[in-house]
Amino acid sequence: MEQVAHRTRPSLLLRIRDSQDERAWREFVDIYTPLIFGYCQKRGFQEADAADVAQDVMQTVAHSIGTFSYQREKGTFRSWLYTVTRTRLLNFHKRQQRQPRGTGETAVQELLEAQPCPDTDDGWDQEFHQRLLDWACSQVRGEFQNSTWQAFHFTAVQGRSPKEAAQALGVSVGAVYIARSRVTARIRQKVCEASDDSAFLSDSKKLSG
Repeated sequence: MEQVAHRTRPSLLLRIRDSQDERAWREFVDIYTPLIFGYCQKRGFQEADAADVAQDVMQTVAHSIGTFSYQREKGTFRSWLYTVTRTRLLNFHKRQQRQPRGTGETAVQELLEAQPCPDTDDGWDQEFHQRLLDWACSQVRGEFQNSTWQAFHFTAVQGRSPKEAAQALGVSVGAVYIARSRVTARIRQKVCEASDDSAFLSDSKKLSG
């Protein structure tokens, strides 16, 4: 039976301020490590190096999250994490520069030099949002009956019309709208728990992948 109401938990960004909250930190690492790892790999880093940078970012966050104060006019957690990631990525490369470089390292340097400045959108926002969406979907999928989830997936992810989804599922168009709304609201709630960036879910286009 589907769950109808959910109590919003305290924001994960508040919970990880407590270094003893192991559950919060496991969740944080599970959400954001793949994002950072993938970001580094897409910019030419080998798997082991990307893992090192991701670990370095997690350690930096652990030491610095207590000083992060969310004020939308001053920037989001998304942009703060981007700055930390970008800084650690460049620091890692500088350490590598002190060692003899081969062709691979030279290629990485060229890739980094070609990247936009930190205040330029180099794909981070899209990757951040997609990771949050993927994680949130995986967390709430089991809460809904298959027909409800399919109605959401057909329309919000695949971009099919509610009429097409209704015909495929053998339900009314109204039922498709209701199902999509329920699932989207639950995903938004999960995103709100994990970050301060839930506004993108208000645009259904952001749910297409």
